[in-house]
Order: sequence, then structure tokens, then C-alpha cells
Amino acid sequence: MVAQGSSALKLSVVIPVYNEQATICEVIDRVRGVDLGPVEKEIIVSDDGSTDGSSQMVAEYAKNCPELVAIHTSPINLGKGAAVRLGMTYATGDIVIIQDADLELDPNEYRCIITPIIAGQSDVVYGSRFLAKSKGIPLCTRLANRFLTMLTNVLYGSHLTDMETAYKAFRREVLERLRLRCVRFDFEPEITCRLLEAGYQIHEVPVSYSPRTEKEGKKLCVIDGIEAIYTLLRCRFSGS
Repeated sequence: MVAQGSSALKLSVVIPVYNEQATICEVIDRVRGVDLGPVEKEIIVSDDGSTDGSSQMVAEYAKNCPELVAIHTSPINLGKGAAVRLGMTYATGDIVIIQDADLELDPNEYRCIITPIIAGQSDVVYGSRFLAKSKGIPLCTRLANRFLTMLTNVLYGSHLTDMETAYKAFRREVLERLRLRCVRFDFEPEITCRLLEAGYQIHEVPVSYSPRTEKEGKKLCVIDGIEAIYTLLRCRFSGS
């Protein structure tokens, strides 16, 4: 476990990016502005072959704070899972958290997310959007998330409320023990399955959520939900 109160702690923030020119720099600003006391931060932007200039914007941004912000770019678009996995390979922190490049989740909630890990209470923490009252979540989103989370709980005997949350935090050693292969949004169910299979208890804390619309850049679609169901069943029954 990570020792409580250690001044040497570092948090690696992995930000997967694909065509988020409108928000990526503000997200980085918000992450930089989070006060975590003695916990250091490093920001790892993993660009998944953006075509809108996101990569160039982050590269220019990083020139002003190279000790804090680094960017790694894929030559082609593979998917969120591939971008997260790429970013994780460069993480050097004691704790790793995933931060989406939109403005749906608030980096100011990092402290409550990583506190159970720092305190030695858990190795894995998810920020649940449904433990707190979040306004504006479409009914279809609520129902889809409820179904996928319920299926996860049935298959693995867990008690999660938000399997699909983007806010997932881990001790880095935990990630090094997992075998991950998904490259799209099916990364979310896959990493949850692998954690539960490995015997990790996933601790949830409430986080706020401000969902954006498809017009504003939301990338999830029906096929991603189908892939999530397939991934849950594949991981549970095929072992692959």
C-alpha cells in the first residue's frame, strides 16, 4: 500500500484525446490547478491520432511546462482504450487516474478519489456519477449504465454503481499486473473485469457529472454499448 502522508507521492493523470481542440487546454489547466497538497502531479496526454489540431495545441502547451505536461501521439486513430493504454505505459506516479479530455468531470474531485488509496483502504477507486445527484443525465444514459453495471455485478458478484465511469484510479502496480487488449470504449468493462478477476475490491466515491451532448462532441453510441456487453461476457466466460 501507499504510505499515508508520504511527501514523495506522485499522481499520474492520463488524458486520452481524440479531436478535443475545444476543451483539451482547459482540461489541462484545470488539472494543473488542482491542489493535492504534498502529492505531485504529472500530466500525460495520449493523443489518438487527432485530425483537428489537438495534438499540436497540446505540444505547444507542453513547451511552457515540460516538467509537468508530456504528450505522446499515435499516428492513427485506434480508440480510447488504446490511448489510455499508451498513456499508462509512460506513467511514473504511485497512483494513476484517467481523465477524459472533455469537461464532463471535475478534476477538483481528485482528492476524494485518491484519498482511499493514500490511506491504504483500497488499491482501486472509481468515481461514481450515480452516488451523487447529477442533473441533466439523459434517461437513456442512466438506463444503459444501470444495465451494464448490473450485468457486471451479476457476472462478478460485485456491488458497483457505475462501471462505465471515466474516473478510475489505481496504484500503478495494479495496472502492471493486468492483461488488457481492448482498444475502443470496451476498455471500460474490460479493465473492470480484469480487476475483479484479480480479486481487487473496487471502492466507489461520489463525483459530480455534467454530460455533454452528441452535438457538443459526445462520442459514445449504441454500438459501444453492444461491445460492452460482449466484452463483459467474453471476459467472464472465455477467459480471453
